[in-house]
Amino acid sequence: MENCETTALQKHVMFFDRNNDGIIYPSETFQGFRAIGCGLLLSSVASVFINLGLSQKTRPGKPFSFKFPIEVKNIKMAKHTSDSGVYDKEGRFVPTRFEEVFAKHALTHPHSLTSDELKNLLKSNREPKDYGGWLAGYTEWKILYILCKDKNGLLHKETVRAVYDGSLFERMAKENASKKQNIDCDV
Repeated sequence: MENCETTALQKHVMFFDRNNDGIIYPSETFQGFRAIGCGLLLSSVASVFINLGLSQKTRPGKPFSFKFPIEVKNIKMAKHTSDSGVYDKEGRFVPTRFEEVFAKHALTHPHSLTSDELKNLLKSNREPKDYGGWLAGYTEWKILYILCKDKNGLLHKETVRAVYDGSLFERMAKENASKKQNIDCDV
């Protein structure tokens, strides 16, 4: 996949394509979650639900596969409803929508979201009777909040931007690897 044609949404998921072949299998999703510091349970559950939920959507016209592969090039086809609109239908980052999220919802601190503000964001994105979209949005944002909030319970704007542009996961993996290396050195 050439960089000039790679969308922000593709960059967002490419971290999980551990062997860079354009296809993400559940084992790679699991490895990616472990790399960013998630535990065995969350990594296992995430790999099952993400690949189960996105596989067939990214493989139009192809037969069902029990390997549940996600095709990175078609990830835009798996974009769920009831979302923030920060990715457009082609998977491109929409800066105005991103800024709107913080202008409308970051009321306590202009460049951060509190837990309550995040709940309000999710409620405002809900489309009627779109339970799958509600669940997808809630799960994505809740995991992001749990993993990335600061000691004051704030989810910072630059962190959210990094998840949208695909750089957050690489940074988290490096930080997690560094922590593990420091622990190994201390023993």
